[in-house]
Amino acid sequence: MTNRLALSQSLYLRKHAENPIDWWYWCDEALATAKAEDKPVFLSIGYSSCHWCTVMEGEAFSDLAIAKYMNANFLPIKVDREERPDIDSIYMQVLQMISGQGGWPLNVFLSPENLVPFYAGTYFPVEPRYGRPGFLQVLQALRGYYDSEKEDLRERSSAILDSLRTSTALQFENQTESEDKELLERGWRTCIGIVTPHDHGNSFPMIPYTQFALGANRFNFESEYDGKQVCRRRGLDLANGGIFDHVGGGFHRYTVDPTWTVPHFEKMLYDNGQIVEYLANLWSAGIKEPAFKRAIDLTVKWLQREMTAPEGYFYAAQDADSFTNSKALEPEEGAFYVWSYQELQKILTPEELTELQQEFTVTQEGNFAEPGSTETISQNVLQRRNPGKISALAEAALTKLFIARYGETPTLLNNFPPARDNQEAKSSNWKGRIPAVTDTKMIVAWNSLMISGLARAYAVFKVPSYLQLATKAANFILENQFVDGRLHRINYAGKPDIFAQSEDYAFLIKALLDLQSCCSDRQYWLEAAIPLQEEFDEFLWNMELGGYYNSTSNTGGELIVRERSYADNATPSANGIAIANLVRLALLTDNLQYLNFAEQGLKAFRSVMSRAPQACPSLLNALDWYHHSTLVRTTERHINSLLVSYFPTVVFANQPELPENSIGLVCQGFKCLPAVDSWEKLLKQVQQSQLREIKR
Repeated sequence: MTNRLALSQSLYLRKHAENPIDWWYWCDEALATAKAEDKPVFLSIGYSSCHWCTVMEGEAFSDLAIAKYMNANFLPIKVDREERPDIDSIYMQVLQMISGQGGWPLNVFLSPENLVPFYAGTYFPVEPRYGRPGFLQVLQALRGYYDSEKEDLRERSSAILDSLRTSTALQFENQTESEDKELLERGWRTCIGIVTPHDHGNSFPMIPYTQFALGANRFNFESEYDGKQVCRRRGLDLANGGIFDHVGGGFHRYTVDPTWTVPHFEKMLYDNGQIVEYLANLWSAGIKEPAFKRAIDLTVKWLQREMTAPEGYFYAAQDADSFTNSKALEPEEGAFYVWSYQELQKILTPEELTELQQEFTVTQEGNFAEPGSTETISQNVLQRRNPGKISALAEAALTKLFIARYGETPTLLNNFPPARDNQEAKSSNWKGRIPAVTDTKMIVAWNSLMISGLARAYAVFKVPSYLQLATKAANFILENQFVDGRLHRINYAGKPDIFAQSEDYAFLIKALLDLQSCCSDRQYWLEAAIPLQEEFDEFLWNMELGGYYNSTSNTGGELIVRERSYADNATPSANGIAIANLVRLALLTDNLQYLNFAEQGLKAFRSVMSRAPQACPSLLNALDWYHHSTLVRTTERHINSLLVSYFPTVVFANQPELPENSIGLVCQGFKCLPAVDSWEKLLKQVQQSQLREIKR
């Protein structure tokens, strides 16, 4: 017996199709039904590769007693946060207000008359454990509260709604541009402090922070930190750590320790796109660690082999869990990626194993055991011990591990088809291990982050396949994601769905401008970006206050507030990226309306940057673009030479017809510098333009 979610295109929602809970989609009918029947809404938000979302689906959401009580007393709604990040953003704020922290699954209880939350949490077990109450107890207590404490419910809901509206309104402060240098310096110092190695908790890539820190290193702000070394260290932690799949390529989501050793094993497209761009930027900034180049190359190979649809777009994610054999009832976390010492002894020669132990953290005891496992043998997550180039013998050992995992050599395995669900994973005839399930939907925002990463990697390393992958994915979006002239966020098996949100517009425009920067057909990508920016402005720009709303007002299902998100999380702030895009477009088109919008956007968020620089590195990066943007007009040959260096706020225009005896023009703001007649002078002008003083 299945519920409504059986008809969903979303892999995450379909995973709940056989739950005894009578799940609804987020839609007007569901919300009206809750109000008519006076039932609190139980809103549960997650995503397909979320480990604890999967655990809760198999436990509490599959429990008959819980389902019976839920169906009688609540209106249950399931939301895929990857489809509707606007809904997720609103209610994640509430969870953070209530508990002081966030996470998924995000489970929220809403008053049906106004959809304001009165309680929120994450994972709830069936029975009380881990210091958490059993889910049925929670449901009974909250229904009792809803029925008997109406006055307190109103006061609580009012307080939460006031807090949401206050955060959405964004208080305006009379900060002037003359203070922007101090703002950039304080923001840089804050971001460097955030990405400096720590000795507790989980380790996340935090790429928006590292990207801003790397770019602002050029100002040589005074600090207790060595910014270049901090950025280098973050790159090495990523490229050498257990967060990177040293056998097959690609980065996992984060590690559960401060030493970058044991990851949560899901691989998200958005992480990989950002990390590839960051490592390429590190290399171009002169930090030429062999591990960076190797990690980029292996990640692109993984992308091409496992994450690229025949049509050219990129899949969304791969699960953390996989089955150890076709008879297993439940998948195990990390099973596709880890190695027991005994297994390594069988696969490798003694010399290869010894060399692998010299290069990686490989021991008989191992460093990872699947949570809840009763096995006495622990597994090994591969983590590099030292920087530098990996030896040929260790690379040969890694190739053997690749064959053991995939059943084929890396050079022959160009395409590894995805397992689209658990049944397909268990029933297919895999030559090696059973792979984790791949969520094959296309998300415009995430594809765009990957396109940007590939474009930057191509600009730095000039590997043709990087650019081919990027342009094919970009063209797929341009040719297939518009319905009646409107960009759509998702593509399921060739069918676009769901109106685009601000991050889709912002990241896609950035990707097109990044392609404009590194491709010979620059005008093509610029002409694709311009009408997209017009559409973005039409549907999501806040004419009164500036900045972009997260979503349009006609997405279906009422929202209690309409946010203009400014905070960076696992992905950059859409408003931060969008404002930087506006500056780039102004330079490339001479249309000052873009610059007007950028100025309004920065005014809208300047108070946030001042009060909470730790929340908004992408907005600080946009502020850097606003004050230090530079246009270089020169020949294709000189553009390609400049691209291999790191100039964080520069755009390029091919201009073969230059003043006599000159090789290029450097323009900043509303003025152009004198034309130069040598490469050395051109390079010096570009470097100085990136460091020019902010006027007071």
